Amino acid sequence: MTDSPAHVAVELEDLPRLRELLDSGHDVEDEQGCESGWTLLRHAIDIEWDSHVQTRDPLRVNVTAYLLARGANPLRVIGGKTILAEAEDCGHWLAVDIMKAWIERAKNPSE
Repeated sequence: MTDSPAHVAVELEDLPRLRELLDSGHDVEDEQGCESGWTLLRHAIDIEWDSHVQTRDPLRVNVTAYLLARGANPLRVIGGKTILAEAEDCGHWLAVDIMKAWIERAKNPSE
């Protein structure tokens, strides 16, 4: 399977290109990525965590945060687990905290 243009943008952490694609109608829940059934959000979490582990640079969450802002669903189930649970399992604590805050805000939008 060939990655969709949006998954390529996630892989490269190319936010301007990802924005262009989403603005032009690309599905924020796109599953046409490197792993079967991975959404853009699941892919972003993997890329951010792997980059941190491989380089020992500070953990980043820019692609994850952007995808959440564009409507990506952290409670979507992939392989029997939510994307949030996947982030918890791999140790991407920054994405976990952001997703939990996003979920809480969605439950109580007036707060």
